[in-house]
Amino acid sequence: MVITIARQFGSGGRKIGNSLAEKLGIAYYDKNLLTLVAQESGMDPDIIEGIDEKATNSLLYSLSIGAAAALDNNFYIEPQLPMNDRLFLAQHEVIRKISADPCVIVGRCADYILRGREDIVRVFIHADIEKRVECAVKEYDVNPKKAHSVVSKTDKTRANYYNYYSTRKWGDPDNYDLCINSGTLGIENSVDLIIQYLELKGLI
Repeated sequence: MVITIARQFGSGGRKIGNSLAEKLGIAYYDKNLLTLVAQESGMDPDIIEGIDEKATNSLLYSLSIGAAAALDNNFYIEPQLPMNDRLFLAQHEVIRKISADPCVIVGRCADYILRGREDIVRVFIHADIEKRVECAVKEYDVNPKKAHSVVSKTDKTRANYYNYYSTRKWGDPDNYDLCINSGTLGIENSVDLIIQYLELKGLI
């Protein structure tokens, strides 16, 4: 069983994923996934951190093949590929490996990478923009005057990443099993709702 969590910035997706993993007694992967990628690929951890969940800016590469096509065709991770694409393909391999055991994976197109599996539950966490702006200020020390812009831009970056590296649209309800408004339910109630869903599906 694997639970993938896509999330709007400031919606508490990471907290929900971490709490869910703790309650289920399974592994949790978010930023720590980057450490595994660095170990497996030999890529510089600092570079990985800087380009994590960002699509390539290489228009020529996008037009010539695109990472989604590369992924579907098991494209070899060649050194001349843009660094963002090398990172995505390296993450793909690591996500495939870690998903052999029960876990929660936040972001990084995990729902798309693991598509087709019957034991995957795909969750999208969202919340009202004002609640997310408030969270950005309190949780991430974002300047209150810039918070609204930061939240919007971060969501746009995540959408671009997902839309580029998959054949789907980020945030489209059709791509997920559960879409949860954490601004209404709160963190722990959102976790409990996911657990209830897992029980109904007979996964736990």
